[in-house]
Amino acid sequence: MPLRPAGHTAGRTAVLAALAVTALVAAGQPAPAAPAPPQPMNQAFDRAAEKFGVPRDLLAAVGYGESHLDGHAGRPSQANGYGVMHLVSNPADRSLEKAAALTGRTTADLRRDTGANILGGAAVLRSHADALGLDGAERRDIDAWYPAVARYSGARGPVAALYADTVYTFLAEGLRTTVAGGERVSVHSRPVSPEKGDLATAQVSTPSPDYPPALWVPAASANYATGRTATVGKVVIHVTQGSYAGTISWFQNATSKVSSHYVVRSSDGQITQMVRDKDTAYHAKSANASSLGIEHEGFVDDPSWFTDSMYRSSAALTAHLCDRYGIPKDRTHVIGHSEAPGNDHTDPGANWDWTAYMRLVTGTGTGGGGSESDGLTFGSYATQQQGAAGTQVRAVQQLLDRQGYEVGAVDGVFGPATRSAVEAFQTARGLAADGTVGPRTWTALLSAGTTPVLAEGGTGEAVKRVQRALTAALGSTVAVDGTFGSATDTAVRAYQRTRGLAADGIVGAGTWAALQTGR
Repeated sequence: MPLRPAGHTAGRTAVLAALAVTALVAAGQPAPAAPAPPQPMNQAFDRAAEKFGVPRDLLAAVGYGESHLDGHAGRPSQANGYGVMHLVSNPADRSLEKAAALTGRTTADLRRDTGANILGGAAVLRSHADALGLDGAERRDIDAWYPAVARYSGARGPVAALYADTVYTFLAEGLRTTVAGGERVSVHSRPVSPEKGDLATAQVSTPSPDYPPALWVPAASANYATGRTATVGKVVIHVTQGSYAGTISWFQNATSKVSSHYVVRSSDGQITQMVRDKDTAYHAKSANASSLGIEHEGFVDDPSWFTDSMYRSSAALTAHLCDRYGIPKDRTHVIGHSEAPGNDHTDPGANWDWTAYMRLVTGTGTGGGGSESDGLTFGSYATQQQGAAGTQVRAVQQLLDRQGYEVGAVDGVFGPATRSAVEAFQTARGLAADGTVGPRTWTALLSAGTTPVLAEGGTGEAVKRVQRALTAALGSTVAVDGTFGSATDTAVRAYQRTRGLAADGIVGAGTWAALQTGR
């Protein structure tokens, strides 16, 4: 008897399955649920965290800081690091080889296989924790891992602290990202108070000698030349092919023989200067002597790194440099690395928005393509619960989504998914998990994130978070302008008095803790 063709068998099976589902529905029984979509990266983080006793969210935050969870098909970073966890193989950092020894996986697997790479990253993190003497109880405390995270960076001192601070910022603010295949990976926001140990005083705080808004971390002297042999006439835009702290560390490595004058961070636009303007950085071959180089954190093939904050901060720097050195603000004189004569690089690549960037440089545009309205600021915050709809529901959803809580669609409709996310957030913050966003939950939601010490005269996004949270907590409007003026000082003192805190007008650890737990 001849074999039945495979296609015929498959077709018959499909028909029978369809008839079975139809029969179940006709009989009033629910059809079987569709299988859940695969979650290979989430499963890899879960397995690696369990095997090596590393907090899962910490592991994911480290990976996000290194690569935005993109393994780049096994291609190396500028520092010769690989994969989601950026396992490195260069003269100063051998984390790739260390991971191979700890896991028994080959370096080839660790470079290209995402699951193996995440396992290797967990193994290296655990080895640093063991070297620091963290016991079982300490390893369960995410704040105790700060020194191990700093060591994972491969850097030392202030740059290692800069790296670890970035990871703990992701933990404090939460994150939600979509990786290859459409899989969503999340880290829930939480209050953090990392135990920094000897690194508590190892912070980058020296201002740039040439551009005061920037920090100053000098590159290794072997990576640039003192003085110039030509007049500065161009600004060259680069992409790091690596992380912010990793690039700073690489430029401090005397074996790298590369540098740039400035490095810009993706998340908030922070800038670090590494070579003086008057000196020649090694960044663009034949154009070195006549140009200033600006590196931007990220990878050319991933537009998620090119944030509005980065564009604005970098454009302000470029405008300053053009004004200072008489460089025309046009695309003939503000160029990409790929456009510098004699170069074979592709950065900043097709994902860099030159039109928006140059509008910011010349002062003719706002950049980013978005509205100036943040969608989070209101004169008062009304109680929101399941069944509600509108702009404030959308604000709740935005806040939860940013902090790693699954709300479904950010559509301004308070449905079951939003309620579940609210309950999860409330549980994490020690609030009554009733699924209703009242004053306490609003206060905790609006203040969630990093906890810098703030006082009168301060500015920035953290001040805006405090101003929104005070509006919710006090029930009276506090202007949200990102400037800590006398009105904000008065509101902070009123909040502190009514919560039994020292009414000193300073938003320190105690005031942040009260806000973030909805007091």
